[in-house]
Amino acid sequence: MLIVEQFITKLVDIAGKVVSFLLLLLVLNVSFDVMMRYVFRNSSVGMQEMEWHLFAVIFLFGISIALKDEAHVRVDFLFDTYSSRKKALINILGTVLLLMPVTLLILSGSLEFVYDAFETQEISEDPGGLPYRWLIKGMIPLSFGFLLLSAIGYILQNIRLYREAE
Repeated sequence: MLIVEQFITKLVDIAGKVVSFLLLLLVLNVSFDVMMRYVFRNSSVGMQEMEWHLFAVIFLFGISIALKDEAHVRVDFLFDTYSSRKKALINILGTVLLLMPVTLLILSGSLEFVYDAFETQEISEDPGGLPYRWLIKGMIPLSFGFLLLSAIGYILQNIRLYREAE
């Protein structure tokens, strides 16, 4: 069980590095777009769409990273007063009863959405926009599948913490 937890943690850490790189690309993209717009009075629809695409990927995969790093939202003023064992139990139950069902719902619900976009080879509606819109839509089920994997790692981590607190 520890090996699986460590593997998932390492995978989420790698995703965190990729997301950090994408964040740098986003900053460069926005800077370039602002410079082109205000200095050269020129703008690119494709570059503006790329901002949204990068932001979407950063946000979607950032959820998994936030879960692993315990950077997600919770009522800390109550949670901090609990024992380590009780915290681990709350984390396990919250993940199994709340996070995983919603994740599975979004994952399964997004598959047809992405398939339709792929089937029609959906592109941007704007002139000069990006092709392959189905590719960015494909990040939805992929990221929620990754969130499911991250949630499993989080459950394993909290099972270990629960046992260690005995």
